[in-house]
Amino acid sequence: MQENNFNQRIITWHALHGRKTLPWQMDKSLYKTWISEVMLQQTQVATVIPYFNKFMRSFPTIDYLANAPIDEILHHWTGLGYYARARNLHKSAQTIRDQFDGKFPEAFDDVIALSGIGRSTAGAILSLTLGKNFAILDGNVKRVLTRHQTIEGWTGEKRVEDRLWELAERLTPAQQANIFNQAMMDMGAMICTRSKPKCHECPVSEDCLALKSDSMTNYPTPKAKKKIPIKNAVMLVLCENGKTIQLKQRPPVGIWGGLWCFPEFESIDNALQHLSEQGIKDYQQTELNSFRHTFSHFHFDITPLLIEINQLDVSQVMEDSGSLWYNLQHPQKIGLAAATKKILTAVHKKL
Repeated sequence: MQENNFNQRIITWHALHGRKTLPWQMDKSLYKTWISEVMLQQTQVATVIPYFNKFMRSFPTIDYLANAPIDEILHHWTGLGYYARARNLHKSAQTIRDQFDGKFPEAFDDVIALSGIGRSTAGAILSLTLGKNFAILDGNVKRVLTRHQTIEGWTGEKRVEDRLWELAERLTPAQQANIFNQAMMDMGAMICTRSKPKCHECPVSEDCLALKSDSMTNYPTPKAKKKIPIKNAVMLVLCENGKTIQLKQRPPVGIWGGLWCFPEFESIDNALQHLSEQGIKDYQQTELNSFRHTFSHFHFDITPLLIEINQLDVSQVMEDSGSLWYNLQHPQKIGLAAATKKILTAVHKKL
């Protein structure tokens, strides 16, 4: 490996082709970089841009974010997925407000101690914003390095990850670490893509071992696939007078933590039994189209059951602090799970 000029070739390529006008690259700050890096975990740049812009308008400073209700933050996150990221942002913002006087810390140990920030994210925040000499190892960088050196094994395995960290730290230059790290991420996103990599445009293709063996798409080695289990649920969509729908807030941890969803039941019979126990007997029942929502570790097959009740029945419905009536005409700003939004859209069309 031509280590003596690998990083320089990457940096030179970035000067000509790299991304330099993304929203978080303009008027750069530790806060902006932090928010963008967390949003970009598991999410493509094109998807993140409108979310980032709206988020920064609503929460222009760390104190704004720390003092905002979690529901408002989850509302802004709706559609981005992996909602623990949003909850961690809120928790970390409160830590920064309380322990660092609202100023994002500049010491690596302080940054990595924040909720939801790992080694690579901490390095990215400090290097991209302040030019500090920290390596990064996100998915794009892993793809470039594993192909260039034909490093076999799932990158989540400690042995493989340790090797990649050692390589990334060796290649990251003492000067211009910010440019090199951004360039490596851009390389993975624009050139060394998952499928159909543009090897003829790659600045380090001349010594890329995967290209020499025409095995680019073999790297990174995928994680061994396990059969994904399937779970089923009936979601009770209790609609009053065609205008408001009952939602329940899920526990703060776990799937859709803290988001508003429909009550879940094992079967339609169980859902109807619940209605009977609530004293609701006069209603119109419609089974909406079932659909599948896939998480990383299981498929979730959902059957929405629309129950339309009249205004007089509402007083019979038991409410608690974990439920609310969602107004279809004037929706509240709350965090909704993707499946909840899909069902609400279907109900709105039907009504």
